[in-house]
Amino acid sequence: MNRDNIITLPNKHLRQRSKKVFEFNNHLHKLIENMKSATIDWEDHRNHEIGVALAAPQIDVLERAIIVRDNLENKDDKGFTALINPSIVKKLGEPVEDFEGCLSVCDLYGKVPRYPKVKVEASTLDGKKVRLTAEGFLARIFQHEIDHLNGIVFIDHIKDRDAFYQLSPEGELIKVDHNEIIKSDILWN
Repeated sequence: MNRDNIITLPNKHLRQRSKKVFEFNNHLHKLIENMKSATIDWEDHRNHEIGVALAAPQIDVLERAIIVRDNLENKDDKGFTALINPSIVKKLGEPVEDFEGCLSVCDLYGKVPRYPKVKVEASTLDGKKVRLTAEGFLARIFQHEIDHLNGIVFIDHIKDRDAFYQLSPEGELIKVDHNEIIKSDILWN
C-alpha cells in the first residue's frame, strides 16, 4: 500500500465506528503491514512532517487497530507498534490545547484540547493484553487514533473555525484564511 490508499475527508467511512477485532490471524498482520507502508509512503512525500501513527479506518478498513511509531522524533526509524482494540481506560489531568494534523485531513492543522496523560488497554498482534500509560505527545497520539476508531476526526474537537493552520513551504504553521475554511464546510459533514 501507499499514500494513495489513505482516505481523506469527506469520505464517510472516517465517520463510522470500527468493529472489534476477534481473530489475530494473517489478515490482521497484513492489515498492520499495509498501514505501515501507507504511513511511510505518505511521510516520504512530506518534507516537514513525520507519520507518527495511523488507524485502520484511514486505509478504509473499519477494524479497531492502530499503529504508533516507536521513535516519534526520528523519521529514519521506521519501527511501529501495533495495538489492537485499544481503549482509553483513564484520562488524567486537565486538557491542554496543542496543534494536531492528520493524514486524513489534507494540509489542515488546528489546536485540539487533549488530556496530558492517559491509561490505555489493548492487545498486541499475538492477542496478548497490555496496559500502557502515556504522557504528553504520546497521550495525544493515542487519543487522536482511538478517536478515529470511533468515527471522530480531530477537527471535530475544534469549535472555532478561525483556528486552523497550514504548513508553509518552509515548515512553519500559518493561519488559514477564514473564507477558505467556510468553503471547506464539507469537512464537518
